[in-house]
Amino acid sequence: MQADRTSLSRLGGRALSVALAFSLSLPLAGLAHADEYHLGVMDKLRVRVAEWQTAEGAVRDWTAVSGDYAIGASGKVSIPFLGELSAAGRTTEDVSEDIGKRMQQLFGLRDRPSASVEIAEYRPIFMMGAVQTPGQFPYAPGMTVLKAVSVAGGLRRADAGQRFARDFLQAKGDGDVLIAERNRLLVRRLRLVAEMQGKTAIEIPDNFKNIPDLNQLLDSEKAIMNSRGAKLQAQLSSLADLKSLLNTQIEAFGKKSETQTRQLKLVEEDRDKVNSLSEQGLALSSRKLSAEQQVSDLQSNLLDIDTSTLKAKQDLNQAVQDEKTTKNDWDAQLAQELQDTEAQLDEIDLKLSTNRGLMAEALLQSAESAATKGPDDQINVAYSIVREKDGKATETAVDENTKVLPGDVVKVNVKLDRPAMR
Repeated sequence: MQADRTSLSRLGGRALSVALAFSLSLPLAGLAHADEYHLGVMDKLRVRVAEWQTAEGAVRDWTAVSGDYAIGASGKVSIPFLGELSAAGRTTEDVSEDIGKRMQQLFGLRDRPSASVEIAEYRPIFMMGAVQTPGQFPYAPGMTVLKAVSVAGGLRRADAGQRFARDFLQAKGDGDVLIAERNRLLVRRLRLVAEMQGKTAIEIPDNFKNIPDLNQLLDSEKAIMNSRGAKLQAQLSSLADLKSLLNTQIEAFGKKSETQTRQLKLVEEDRDKVNSLSEQGLALSSRKLSAEQQVSDLQSNLLDIDTSTLKAKQDLNQAVQDEKTTKNDWDAQLAQELQDTEAQLDEIDLKLSTNRGLMAEALLQSAESAATKGPDDQINVAYSIVREKDGKATETAVDENTKVLPGDVVKVNVKLDRPAMR
């Protein structure tokens, strides 16, 4: 950032001296990132619930429970049938586990439903002070103070001589947001390629190792990869078990059919003998009737066995087709996601190109602003964050690279210092 300011001063002329003064009293670990995000009031959650039914070998979607829900002022989220669940101060994993347990208990399910809880919309941040448009703004993961200022329209400037700083900071902030999004999409593309190649790990090229927050991006994509892979394997494993069971049934029906066929042959021979004796008056009609009944029962059993065998073969063919369909759908989904990711990367590259042009224009404008500004004047910008913790709000001085968290109030103070008259 210091190099950027030096460049600005040189392009603006020797008469321009820009010094941004920041206080760095806030511990970096406190605002740079959080290992686990804890939910809060105004966070909006997207809940999806599905249940794997072992007996049927199918997935059941609980659409009555799935949906988007907001965490209310009480710190709880209200879900149909389940009632209110504590959410504030907890992680999405904690809430998803509660949903699965409560549904299993409430509905008496054999298998615990799988609940997926993700943040649909973070609670907003608030900008105040010397920004173009103070107010409430949506939070985005990885947002820094500089990005937050950019979202709020950049620094507010009263005179034209300082407008270049606002334009440059806004363009730089927009560029940082685009680069962060581009990095996320690049890592996603690596994950999709790995999934399409059937790999269990994401391979990182050497030129990716300088990407900021690479480990965080990788962890996110690995979690998605593992979850999707486990779901696919569970479906394929269930279909494989079903095929094995049907093959066993078909084999058993075949053996049973052979046994019944031999018995039928013996009974038919006995019936023929009884019929012969009956014609000679040496056998009773009751014995003849009994022999005919045995033949009829065995023929009926054989017909039932053939019907059951045919049904098992049909089910086996359906299971084989379902297995192919599952794999084909998986491949098609990956291909579509990869295509969408490539399109988004192309769009971001175009936006970055435009953004670089805006930054270059802001640098050129600095030469004009130097003529209206004293040679010894300095622009002093101070940032601070007001954050609530344990019900108490604390204000701490920060710099432009400090990470912002949902619910933060970012205060910006800008003033022009002129040297004292001698």
